[in-house]
Amino acid sequence: MSSLKDLASLIMVPSLYKDGRLDTVKPLGNGILHPDSTGNHDGTDGSTPAEGNFTFSRGSNLAATRVDVNGLIEKGRENLLLQSNQFDTTWSLSSGSLTSGQSGYDGSSDAWLLSKSGANGQVNQLVSTSGVNTFSVYAKAGTSNFLRLTPYDDVFFDLSTGVSYEYGATTITSTIESVGGGWYRCSITYNASSTLVRIIVADSSSSSTGTSGSIYIQDAQLEQGLVATDYIETGASTAQAGILEDMPRLDYSGGASCPSLLLEPQRTNGLNHSEYFSGTGFGIVAATATPNATTSPEGVRNATSFIGAASSAEHIIYTTGSSTYNGDTTISIFAKANGYDYFVLGAGAQSQNKPVLFNLADGTKVGNFTGWSNYGAPIDSDIEDYGNGWYRLWVTFAATSGVNTNMFFGSIPTDSVASGANVSTQNGTDGSYIYGAQIEAGSYPTSYIPTYGSSVTRSYDVCKKTNIDSLIAEEGTAFIDVTNGDENEVNAFMTIADSSVYPNHIWIGQNGTTLSLYVKANDSYSVLANNIVSIEGRKKIAVVYTNESIKVFVNGTNEYTTLNKTLPSQLNRVELNAFNTSINTGTARYDQAILFPTALTDSECIALTTL
Repeated sequence: MSSLKDLASLIMVPSLYKDGRLDTVKPLGNGILHPDSTGNHDGTDGSTPAEGNFTFSRGSNLAATRVDVNGLIEKGRENLLLQSNQFDTTWSLSSGSLTSGQSGYDGSSDAWLLSKSGANGQVNQLVSTSGVNTFSVYAKAGTSNFLRLTPYDDVFFDLSTGVSYEYGATTITSTIESVGGGWYRCSITYNASSTLVRIIVADSSSSSTGTSGSIYIQDAQLEQGLVATDYIETGASTAQAGILEDMPRLDYSGGASCPSLLLEPQRTNGLNHSEYFSGTGFGIVAATATPNATTSPEGVRNATSFIGAASSAEHIIYTTGSSTYNGDTTISIFAKANGYDYFVLGAGAQSQNKPVLFNLADGTKVGNFTGWSNYGAPIDSDIEDYGNGWYRLWVTFAATSGVNTNMFFGSIPTDSVASGANVSTQNGTDGSYIYGAQIEAGSYPTSYIPTYGSSVTRSYDVCKKTNIDSLIAEEGTAFIDVTNGDENEVNAFMTIADSSVYPNHIWIGQNGTTLSLYVKANDSYSVLANNIVSIEGRKKIAVVYTNESIKVFVNGTNEYTTLNKTLPSQLNRVELNAFNTSINTGTARYDQAILFPTALTDSECIALTTL
């Protein structure tokens, strides 16, 4: 394939990226050098940024996730505090003093000595939060052994014994973790609206009214979610890490050794809480849900333990509220066995849908409940392995307009799918772990969208290159190596177009369950083929376009040819999965995208597209 690589004008293999940019292997842009397997480099020196990368955007929030190289779900994270380790700036000091330049937990001299001269001596910062958040700080005993954190209710921390003492109903949990040298990371997770966070020198496990004492503090963080994640330094503005709003998602789902570029349509997780199952929008029947009980597919300790009561009953968690959907709707959740191997997932208040039973021991779907005579089968359901005993379970059903759309789930001790099998006798000890619940409008589950107090929308992915006249010839070849996410959607895998408002273009993608080819030239639109091949599975596709013919090769076979078709002229941009975001509803994973400024031969296309 080295000769074909030499012929290409553009090669995108998911590899290097930064905010707002996905770099190409050829041509090289912005001075980037991409080594190949021989240690050589291809392309030009990229005299213009447009020839060096795809521009990428997805919206303005941190709603997107991916599976990283370690097989873990990666989120976007943000430290909501300002000057997170500069306590004499944005922070307010009350009844005390600060001394900088102290030895820190990380071997630096960036820690602070906080000394109090009156009751509740403290530093605090005004910041508005709501929903589930975690406030954390590194601390070490000075002349006092106690720290008090107050984002809403109080938690006191004993910096000599490593024990925390919680006060108040809004506190979900607290942790105190030794990091060595007498330092601890102390955190409080709470579910409340708050406008102030405070770090207070305390005198005991329940009081801070004394007028003297000191502690050392360093690196404060306030973030959404159930746990304190790796510290993010902030200055005059908040700071973010992880999957940012304009970061291409190079995804390693399924244990892949090389990433694919994940591009998805806009979706909304309609649940207020996706990880805190005691929060608004959930009801619990004959069971307990204990947060932060084990490590989740995210690789941090924010999964919930679900244990049914020692009784014969429905042992479930169900969603409440008045959310309604119309048409295909998908519910999903991550689950792991913890004593019981079986797990039920179903749609409540939707009389046409049977619940589905899954086996968490071997990652299989047992089947739909056979009873429930007034219920029909859901449209689809499946189970996906996320490693370390975790699976993502999902069910798609046809929601009825005007009927509340809810979901329910829980552990089952046996594999019975008979009528009423979700009523079982449980022992009060065994159950499962759960994480990441989601309800979304659509015929298949998209990547996980975390929520912490209200529903969240992840915008569609836009990936394109513009102003690349020199890379696109009026006769040439377009190649993509792509796997679609669902077989009943509309999705533009690749579009080559001009710069007009409603562009003339060559469009290759899926329309429902089959591969389609559209062309618009001289403002005249034509559908060349709507049923080239089934879209199921991975497809390596080459479209060869000349003034004599247009050919489509798929997985080593010439699947379509049409003669004497007028081609669009002045082509100068290429888009992946984003040509018309108002109608694109599909998900796609890209392993390669290549443009050739020449029409490849049939034998070259067969070699290029053979799996």
